[in-house]
Amino acid sequence: MQYVNYKEFIEVNPEVRFNKPVIKGTRITVYDVLQWLASGMTYQEILEDFPQLTQQQILACLAYAANKERIVKVA
Repeated sequence: MQYVNYKEFIEVNPEVRFNKPVIKGTRITVYDVLQWLASGMTYQEILEDFPQLTQQQILACLAYAANKERIVKVA
């Protein structure tokens, strides 16, 4: 299994989408991608609808979410 370093693909820029994490070079947020996946879209459907994206970027969104979940503390 290959590890995806999400930091290569995800950035937080205060000038883009209100400082939400986005895929570098786009205005597509990590949240957008996660919502598409959660709604049942496949990687292929996302790539067809958004040809500027790559599968690596989609995986980076999942890696970002997994890392965020790992470091969140439950009260």
